[in-house]
Amino acid sequence: MDAQGARRAEQAPDQVLDFGRALGATELAAGFAAPVTDLGLIALNGEESASFLHGQLTNDVEHLNAEQVRLAGYCSPKGRLLASFLLWRDAETIYLQLPRAIQAPLQKRLQMFVLRAKTKLSDATAQPANEVVLGLGGALAEAVLRTWFDVLPAQAYSRIDHPLGTLLRLGDVFGAPRYQWLTSGATAATVWPLLAERLAVGGNDAWHLSEIHAGVPQIGAATQEQFVPQMVNYELLGGVNFKKGCYPGQEIVARSQYLGKLKRRTTLVSIADKAAIPGAEVFATADPEQPCGMVVNAAPNGAGGVDALVEMKLAAIDAGVAEGAVRLGSAAGTPLRFLAMPYVLDALDL
Repeated sequence: MDAQGARRAEQAPDQVLDFGRALGATELAAGFAAPVTDLGLIALNGEESASFLHGQLTNDVEHLNAEQVRLAGYCSPKGRLLASFLLWRDAETIYLQLPRAIQAPLQKRLQMFVLRAKTKLSDATAQPANEVVLGLGGALAEAVLRTWFDVLPAQAYSRIDHPLGTLLRLGDVFGAPRYQWLTSGATAATVWPLLAERLAVGGNDAWHLSEIHAGVPQIGAATQEQFVPQMVNYELLGGVNFKKGCYPGQEIVARSQYLGKLKRRTTLVSIADKAAIPGAEVFATADPEQPCGMVVNAAPNGAGGVDALVEMKLAAIDAGVAEGAVRLGSAAGTPLRFLAMPYVLDALDL
């Protein structure tokens, strides 16, 4: 990666470029490095930043410390997700990472509710310390990172600061740690040759495929206001705190949890059709007249199709063990092949 490529994160959402090529699960499992250019970063500064976000998001922000990374959702008053964030803080700033395509309207919406709170929101995407995001994972990634880091984050959803940038450890994939390294363009240009020599090189698609195989959903423009957090397994991933108090949509989210009315989850599938994009509907052959679910996230799998996280009725997930029982677009569409999830899907049928 040259200096120009390292700074492509400064481009507008419709101009970001993907590096590398489509990687398959086998390559991701062995070890990969991927410049990620389609994520944005909102920074909040001010003494009341934590309390402000605590009243807006699904997770606890007031007790977030500088070693932790958390998932958090931002809901409409109807309890439907408008955004999903990766959340962390340092001594002075709280950061919210989300798809850059929806950053501007989400930042504007949050700003509307600041009122008299002592906090200031800003776009931190292109700040020198964050201008490049490198995604890494697989069996070899840890050893390669130790070329520069004496200490790595000890567990999933933790972080460290380092002279060469911020290192976030996220949910594991294929039994190995997965990281985001936020750094400057100059540092990225320096470390990239070794990363590219020792690891398979991907880009946005490879990073999102790793997210999908980790079972971590991301809300984008095509899926805003489609899902209550539990529909995309968010509470299973620690993205919802049911003890933290009020936030927009909190009553509906809590009701879904404790009254057992939710009969939908998100699961991992492979689809031999590139038309499987976020927002696309899926249909059960047993009930062909109405959709049974929706694609949440999808990424090329290196085999001509995509792997995807798909939200659907629990009955459809149960039926999915039968080949061809759930299909893309219509009951006559491309069949979904169900893959093993990295965690257990507990039905909310209390």
